[in-house]
Parts: sequence; C-alpha cells; structure tokens
Amino acid sequence: MMEFPDELIYLLANANHVAVLTGAGISAESGVPTFREAQTGLWERYNPEELATPRAFIGNPKLVWEWYAWRRELIAEVEPNPAHYALVDMASHLPRFTLITQNIDSLHHRAGSQDVIELHGNIARTKCFDCGMKLFDQQELELNLYSDQLPRCDYCGGLLRPDVVWFGETLPMEALNRAYNASRSCDLFFSIGTSALVQPAASLPTQAISQGIPAVEVNTQFTPLSAAMTFILNGPAGEVLPALVKRVWPDQ
Repeated sequence: MMEFPDELIYLLANANHVAVLTGAGISAESGVPTFREAQTGLWERYNPEELATPRAFIGNPKLVWEWYAWRRELIAEVEPNPAHYALVDMASHLPRFTLITQNIDSLHHRAGSQDVIELHGNIARTKCFDCGMKLFDQQELELNLYSDQLPRCDYCGGLLRPDVVWFGETLPMEALNRAYNASRSCDLFFSIGTSALVQPAASLPTQAISQGIPAVEVNTQFTPLSAAMTFILNGPAGEVLPALVKRVWPDQ
C-alpha cells in the first residue's frame, strides 16, 4: 500500500478549496505523445515550434491544418487514465475545486471534470484567425486535406484555425487570471505531471507557495520546483492519485 504523510491526509480531508495544475505528464500516461515526441512518420522533418506559430499558418495554412488533423487523430485514439478519474473523485468530496491544465487534449473533460481552466486552449475547438469567433467541439469541422478548400469563418470569411495557444501568442487572460486567483486563495495546491519549465504556468505553484499555501508535487521525476514543495509524491499520477483519494476518503 502506498504511504502518504499524515499531514497531507489531514490537509486534503479538511480543505475547503483545492487547486490543481496538470501538465503533459498526466496525458502521457494515457498515451498522448508530448509536444516534441509527437513528431513521427511524415512529420519527423518538421520542428513543431516552426509549425505552431501564426507565421507558419499565414505562410502555409494547409500544412498547419494537416499537422493538427494528424495530432487530433492521435488524441482521439486514447482514453482518460486513472489519474483523470481520481481528480473527478477528489472534486466530488470538496466544497471547492479548481482544475487548471496546460494540456489541450480534452481528457479531463472526457473523464467528467467540470469547468476546466485551459491555459493553452483545446485542440478539439476551432476559432477564426481574423475575428476570433470560436466554434466548439460539437460543431465538427469537415476539412478536405487533399483540396485547397480550407475551412473559413461563417461570420467574416477568415480562415479557421485550431483554438490553441501558439508560440508568440499570449495566454487567454481570463483563464490566466482565474488560475492565478485560485493559486493564491486555495488551501492546498497540487502540481501534477508538469515540468515546471513552461511559463507562465510554471509560476502558479510559486504563487501558492508565496502565500504560505502547502504545495504537493506529483511526478515521476524531480523538477526545478521540487525543492520548494511541501510534499513530493514520486510516481505516476495514475497510481498516486487514486491511492491518495482512497486513503483520504476510504468509504466513499
């Protein structure tokens, strides 16, 4: 049986508000390739940092759309893992729960999480490159990648693009502000499967720590933030989180 510090068990059992940040590690356990690992087959010769930019889209929107269609197919083949479901379970026991993610794969939504703060957007959504009008998941995008008919906005006629944050773009301010507010006001903060290298998301745990809020890191390896964390739970999130939830709420 996995062991947890008694203090952490007490804090989680009595928390009024828990904030959680998830990164690529939690999705990797479902089989989602990390951003740079995803380059295989026909895409090996492309640098993802050269495709995921406004400049790349303006220069060759068809190429960028083909790449994102391929990435969407990869994600469609995987399922949420026990870590995603454990967070849904954790939320059900708490008065307030804020889930913040750097991931764009919708796995938290598919597991049943509500009101997820998506810092980097969502690959299943589409928006207009010109006017910003958003089209959501249920409006399936029909794209013939073997023609020159790229998808266009019904409102302004501009080219549609994936609703994700590209290099050189700022994060959505509403999402970022909500994430900062939650990080500064929660009783307990979890950083799960994130490298703590990508800013500004990497600063969220430090926001909590600066307010004296206990912070928990769940990861298979140490990160630049490990030394500042109150608790370190070393191991796959899919094993650590279900065990932690069962330990805190054994009869529910």
